[in-house]
Amino acid sequence: MTDCIFCKIIDQEIPSYKIYEDDVVYAFLDISQVTPGHTLVVPKKHVTDIFEYDEKLASDVFARIPKIAKAIEEAFPEIEGMNIVNNNKELAYQSVFHSHFHLIPRYSKNDDFSMHFGNHMDQYTPEELTAIAEKIKKQVK
Repeated sequence: MTDCIFCKIIDQEIPSYKIYEDDVVYAFLDISQVTPGHTLVVPKKHVTDIFEYDEKLASDVFARIPKIAKAIEEAFPEIEGMNIVNNNKELAYQSVFHSHFHLIPRYSKNDDFSMHFGNHMDQYTPEELTAIAEKIKKQVK
């Protein structure tokens, strides 16, 4: 893709702080560095988001994420956790439309990163949850 910033980074047209590269993925520091070591893992094949992955690409990309996460943890032993985030489509905060995974090291509850999962458990009956599950289950191919 000609106008994709991540494709240009992969092709060395734009400089990056490379962490890891092989025939499937390119991993580099996110220039925002939400926390030290914040890394992006991108497939070399241009896919917009998770909805464009086939099983092989998903398997190949996901298989590399633990290796890179462990390297970050080894480099920063003070890490207390790590968020792995993948945003898909604009409403879900995707801002670069080349699929990518954020590996965000967590050092403390006070670092500059947060996520919020609302608890709406009391808003669904078991029957409604069953209906939602069945609707999705029918679409799994």
